[in-house]
Amino acid sequence: MPRGDGTGPKGQGPGTGRGQGGSQPGGGRGRMGGSRAGAGPAGNCICPVCGEKTPHQAGVPCYQMACPKCGKQMVRE
Repeated sequence: MPRGDGTGPKGQGPGTGRGQGGSQPGGGRGRMGGSRAGAGPAGNCICPVCGEKTPHQAGVPCYQMACPKCGKQMVRE
């Protein structure tokens, strides 16, 4: 605030930070967004070969799990 009037330099101030507004990718959904890596403990792991779904286990990435039906590497749904 150069003059003490609360305006400050252009492009700075409330509403200009990351995740603000709907025009930017991500639009306030946090750093990672929806069903990407690190998406949280909820959800399912799915086999890309046979389609088998298993509940995601917290702390275990889906790609480290083998499909119970065909043995292939699982992915996050």
